[in-house]
Amino acid sequence: MSASIINLVYIVAAVLFIFGLKMLGRAGTARRGNLLSALGMFLAVVATLVNKQIVTFEWIIIGGVIGAAIGAVAAYRVKMTSMPEMVAMFNGFGGLASLLVGWSEYHRGAGIGEISSFTMLVTMLAVLIGGITFTGSLIAYGKLSEKISGKPLQFAGQKPLNAVLLLISLACVITASMRPEDPATYGILLVGILVSLILGVLAVMPIGGADMPVVISLLNSYSGLAACAAGFVIMNNVLIVAGCLVGASGIILTQIMCKAMNRSLINVLFSGFGASSGSSGGGGPQGEANPITADDAYYILEAARSVVIVPGYGMAVAQAQHAVRELGELLEKNGCEVRYAIHPVAGRMPGHMNVLLAEANVPYEQLVEPQDVNPMMSTVDVAMVIGANDVVNPAAREDSSSPIYGMPIINVDQARTVFVLKRSLAAGFAQVENPLFFLDNTRMLFGDAKATVSSLVAQFKEE
Repeated sequence: MSASIINLVYIVAAVLFIFGLKMLGRAGTARRGNLLSALGMFLAVVATLVNKQIVTFEWIIIGGVIGAAIGAVAAYRVKMTSMPEMVAMFNGFGGLASLLVGWSEYHRGAGIGEISSFTMLVTMLAVLIGGITFTGSLIAYGKLSEKISGKPLQFAGQKPLNAVLLLISLACVITASMRPEDPATYGILLVGILVSLILGVLAVMPIGGADMPVVISLLNSYSGLAACAAGFVIMNNVLIVAGCLVGASGIILTQIMCKAMNRSLINVLFSGFGASSGSSGGGGPQGEANPITADDAYYILEAARSVVIVPGYGMAVAQAQHAVRELGELLEKNGCEVRYAIHPVAGRMPGHMNVLLAEANVPYEQLVEPQDVNPMMSTVDVAMVIGANDVVNPAAREDSSSPIYGMPIINVDQARTVFVLKRSLAAGFAQVENPLFFLDNTRMLFGDAKATVSSLVAQFKEE
């Protein structure tokens, strides 16, 4: 295949990436955007393999079929509650791929005596960023899957140690780039790989599990930057473009997540992010919770003219999204206006609740953001909080001693009546007590969220 045709395919792939990324910005077009981006990557991979003449067409087809089969099985079998862990693993293996590309390319260049300072520079960047992304994503996976503690894990001198490791990494990059053909450079490369793997672990360990949405966004950006560096290593234009797009979009998403949690990007970059003293602030909530049965909740919902549903990770655990959508449809048939308020960091990854509701075919136009629904919350008859906790905690607005003080929330406490569907009064993922449970206008619907919502659905159907 000629170089002109290869470059034409690359241009088509890059255009598909850009349009796909743009479409991912809206819930109504996200699925098509994902398909366009996947098509662009497929074209880019095939064109690259053909261009480099690495394997025959037969092996390209076999590899594509095997990869598609593995991806289809994984996508089908993964639970929605495990989607954040899957995204973390995607980020990690993307970083590992860039590390291996840089490492192998060094061997190829050194073997033929053709490795320039620029090539060595981007090789070291691909290796270092890829290593940090790989081990950092593994730790994020462990925290999200609760295979390791989600609490911030810190020790004395951790930040100075991270700073020293970062300086060593930079020294490795500079030294190797200045002496690319020196035999000792390979040792520097190996030191850089080891340091990056350690730094990835130490950078994510002190971050609390509740802050993983921000971490996943940042690691996603890192994986893109590593891919971009790998693109310069092998001089592949489409990999450079794709890496830049992923890196830039990841940084933008990280900034959005930071604003949603009232955190600074500097805290993310320099560790200690999400760590707190563990205090709930204000000595914990005062008063007693007011439980309610599903039967009594039905009569209140039946008379409601406006309902705002606020989903959280508990809805994902209970797999209640389909029952929630059915309840929303029945409420609408009863003359009620139904909206779904989605907090940017609800769940354990960016867009987690949007994915759940899209799976249940909830109309996109019913999804609203906190800043859109908060001004009218006082006019809402019922706010249903389904498995959410920290994103509706009024302590973030009122208690300056709370670890989450200043974090923008959904002001469900201002609704006329609040239903909280939860298994218990336990604190959320951030381990912060929630005074919402004890307010006079709050009613606790204890139990499995899917069973509770299904009970409400059954009563509406019997009407």
